[in-house]
Amino acid sequence: MPTVPPAARAALDGRTVIREAAVADLETILEQRRRMCDDMGWTEPATLEAVVTRTREPLRRWLADGTYRGWLVERDGRVVAGGGVVLGAWLPNGSDTSGRRATILNVYTDQDHRRQGLARALMETMLAWCRGEGFEGVLLDASDDGRHLYESLGFRPTTTMRLQFGPR
Repeated sequence: MPTVPPAARAALDGRTVIREAAVADLETILEQRRRMCDDMGWTEPATLEAVVTRTREPLRRWLADGTYRGWLVERDGRVVAGGGVVLGAWLPNGSDTSGRRATILNVYTDQDHRRQGLARALMETMLAWCRGEGFEGVLLDASDDGRHLYESLGFRPTTTMRLQFGPR
């Protein structure tokens, strides 16, 4: 059982726990990723299927080797939210001299469990883990729905820009 920061415990009750994800949770994480993409407006069935299909093997490897660290929120024994951190090497720069990068992704809460503090508790758990591992910062891509939460946790926009090749 991971250490849940005191601030995150407020959202958790006797029915709700945060636990680390394992390789056995792969299909649950993939389904949450599919639903997250759908919620963000990528509703084309072929796109959603491609996301799941193309994510399955890398995520399986990353869960096994620790490149992906995931956490799941269970309420009454059922997973209702989740998120993860992808770890990777990165060249040091002026804002982060560590030579490694942590990127939060796959943050998702089931519709009927939203606005109850679960995503905040999950984020606080992941951020505490990143701090404990010595990361100088963490990145994420914010949906419109998640932006307020992330900003309230101290996230700020960066200078990252994107050029899209193709229809997406």
